[in-house]
Amino acid sequence: MSDEDRKAQMAAIEARIAAAKGLQEPKPRSDEHYSQAQLAWRMVIELVAGLGIGFGIGYGLDLFFGTLPIFMVLFVLLGLAAGVKTMLRSAQEMQEKRISAEAESVDVSDGDAR
Repeated sequence: MSDEDRKAQMAAIEARIAAAKGLQEPKPRSDEHYSQAQLAWRMVIELVAGLGIGFGIGYGLDLFFGTLPIFMVLFVLLGLAAGVKTMLRSAQEMQEKRISAEAESVDVSDGDAR
C-alpha cells in the first residue's frame, strides 16, 4: 500500500465517522411549538402568581398598618383580576399565532395548486 492509498483510506474513514456523528447529534429543540398541556400550565401559573403577589402585598400592608385583613382581601381580588387579564392576553396571543399559522398553510397550499 502506498502512502496516497492510506491517505485516501483515512479520508474515507474520517468521512464515514463524521457522517455517523451527524446522525447521532440530537435535533435542536424548537421552543416555539408548545403542547396544549404546557400552555394550560402557563395560564395556571400566571393566575396563581397574580393571586400570590396580591396576597403578599395585602398581608404586608395589613401587618404594616396593623389593620384587619382589609388590604389582604383587596389585593387578593386585584391579583385575581391581574392574573385573569394576563391569562386572557396569553390566550389571545396563542390564538393569533394559530390563526397566522393556518393562514400561512392555506396560502402555501393555494400556491401549489396553481
